[in-house]
Amino acid sequence: MRFAFVASETSVAQQARRKLVERYGDVPAVEAEAIVALGGDGFMLRTLHAHRALDLPVYGMKLGRVGFLMNKHRLDDLPGRIERAHVASLYPLEMRTVDAQGNERLALAFNEVSLLRQSNQAAHLEVKLNDTVKLSTLVCDGIMVATPAGSTAYNLSAHGPILPLDANVLALTPISPFRPRRWRGAILPHRTQVALRVLDPGKRPVSATADFHEVRDVHAVEVRQAEGQGVRLLFDPEHNLEQRILDEQFAAE
Repeated sequence: MRFAFVASETSVAQQARRKLVERYGDVPAVEAEAIVALGGDGFMLRTLHAHRALDLPVYGMKLGRVGFLMNKHRLDDLPGRIERAHVASLYPLEMRTVDAQGNERLALAFNEVSLLRQSNQAAHLEVKLNDTVKLSTLVCDGIMVATPAGSTAYNLSAHGPILPLDANVLALTPISPFRPRRWRGAILPHRTQVALRVLDPGKRPVSATADFHEVRDVHAVEVRQAEGQGVRLLFDPEHNLEQRILDEQFAAE
């Protein structure tokens, strides 16, 4: 098999890449049958964004702090591991932001799109689903829309639900909500269009982030699942992503 090896900038990841290239060779991504990413989950997200257009499967090896999207790092039998791997298809969210001047920006997120207050004052947001206002005023530190793959990341730390990978749903999770006090978010059909409007952007500025792409001082944000832009992640059978997400619901720590 023809592999394209990419690695984070850490010395341990770079050293692992050199050893793998010595054993299996290395080709440019456009000539590869699979991309092998060495690092942590953050590097995996950057790899998915960078090579999404090639429609190649991506196999990760954990050489970073967090490796929920990665497999164990081993030098031996890489072709066999990839042939036996389970495929997890991930579909990103598309974020469209509008600022005070009417400028629009687009970005994709495989984990989540999040809105966060930029000042010491809570954000005031209007929440609309499929053109219907569901919350006229949400007072909070922020809000996020998370994919199933991203539901175990920032979404989980904000007390959002863990979503099965094949459930075709998204998590809408508030961050430190103040009003309404009892609203703790919602689980949405994956085709739901979420529109978030900043009610007082001058006094209470808000930023929006799609994975690691941040836009400051937004006035309105629309989020929807990006059709036809999925990616394929490969996992060893004993560490497939569906089972990991299920197990995370019973984790004691």
